[in-house]
Amino acid sequence: MTKTKKEETKREKFVRIAENRTNKILATLELLGNCSNINTYEYTQEDVNKIFNAIQTTLNDTKRRFSQKGTGNNDRFTLE
Repeated sequence: MTKTKKEETKREKFVRIAENRTNKILATLELLGNCSNINTYEYTQEDVNKIFNAIQTTLNDTKRRFSQKGTGNNDRFTLE
């Protein structure tokens, strides 16, 4: 018998949501990796650095939120 969302414990809810969101992030990173194909796309090392600096900054902020209270960063990423 499947539990309804009301019957879920906080732990079960966390596991369900965190697994889903983590898998979405991993899939999106794989899609981003497709942009590395130099036969299809043109980019500079500066572009790559900006992309990964933005990802690392958000990753660090998110990780910090798990160890202390924080508001996070809602800024949108752009290369320009």
